[in-house]
Amino acid sequence: MSDPGVPPGDLAGLAAGFAGELRRAGLAVSPGQAERFAGAVALLAPGTRAELRNCALATLVCGPGEIDVLDAVLRRVFAGSAADPRASRPAPVFGATAARTAADGAARGAGEGTRELPVRAVASATDRLATRDFAGLTPRELAELATVMRTIVLSTPARLSRRRRPSPHGGGIDLRATLAAARRTGGHPLRLRRSAPRPRPRRLVVLCDISGSMEPYARAMLQLLYCAAGGRRAEVFTFATRLTRLTPVLRGARPSAALSRAGKAAKDWSGGTRIADSLAEFNTRFGRAGLARGAVVLIVSDGWDTGDPADLGRQMARLSRVTHRIVWVNPRTATPGFRPLTGGMAAAWPYCDAVVSAHSLAALGELTAALAGRP
Repeated sequence: MSDPGVPPGDLAGLAAGFAGELRRAGLAVSPGQAERFAGAVALLAPGTRAELRNCALATLVCGPGEIDVLDAVLRRVFAGSAADPRASRPAPVFGATAARTAADGAARGAGEGTRELPVRAVASATDRLATRDFAGLTPRELAELATVMRTIVLSTPARLSRRRRPSPHGGGIDLRATLAAARRTGGHPLRLRRSAPRPRPRRLVVLCDISGSMEPYARAMLQLLYCAAGGRRAEVFTFATRLTRLTPVLRGARPSAALSRAGKAAKDWSGGTRIADSLAEFNTRFGRAGLARGAVVLIVSDGWDTGDPADLGRQMARLSRVTHRIVWVNPRTATPGFRPLTGGMAAAWPYCDAVVSAHSLAALGELTAALAGRP
């Protein structure tokens, strides 16, 4: 698989614009600190304002006295409200608010290194490519969409974990907290401390078809999983004639390098399609071990299978018994009048909670809603 490269100038311009806002607020932020901030954002891909704040604290702040100034600038630049910067709202680091801030910073202080032209170029490329089918994009055009893909949040429904959190109306008594509070009242537990299970997002498991007919869409989906907030916590597998686990390969690399590594790790890239056999291997090796239990499973495939459709139906039935939700991405469903007539798609359809096309950037909204369980 070819290396799509990196979109030019997007993150550097935004980081320089944010550093300029901090300098105007009174913080002595050096160009080296701005560079380290951009590197931290590129490495960690923060999906919430709290994660973005941690990147800024680690690279742009030199002492406790500067934290309040940083929080104020974060609220103004990246949130647009007076909400607490430590809240867990998604941070539109690469979105329209940040792009406008970087451009405004360039207009007010060109001597501070903020570059306006690249940000405008990224915005115009996004508008131009938003409705283009992923199959028709060149590797470079796909790389240009990485900026906006970083603003997408792939969230899954919450589940109650074994870990507990303090809750005044919780159904269980937190014995440790109750005894700790009793030390302040002479050892008498005058008030019972309660706790409730802590909600956690369900695991996202992705099975991506990399056969010849799905190769362009596979590149787009893998890039989305790398860039999207939350995607980095997904378990990712590819399949054509065999199953390959790509989770370790996609960690700790730029999108271009991650796609290149994925192409090298999956030896059957652009090969034939054996969906049933690949699902059988996943169910036996990973599903039975608990990886898919209670998870949201995303299958990316056009359903063209060389095997017996009955085998695929049996494997989908096995998978549906342990998962919370199955979402199938089939780019062919974007065709007007589409019907699941191919053997593989017809066999899998009854076990899918949602089927979406996700064939373009504009169509990814249906995918995020399906993963979250929204209509």
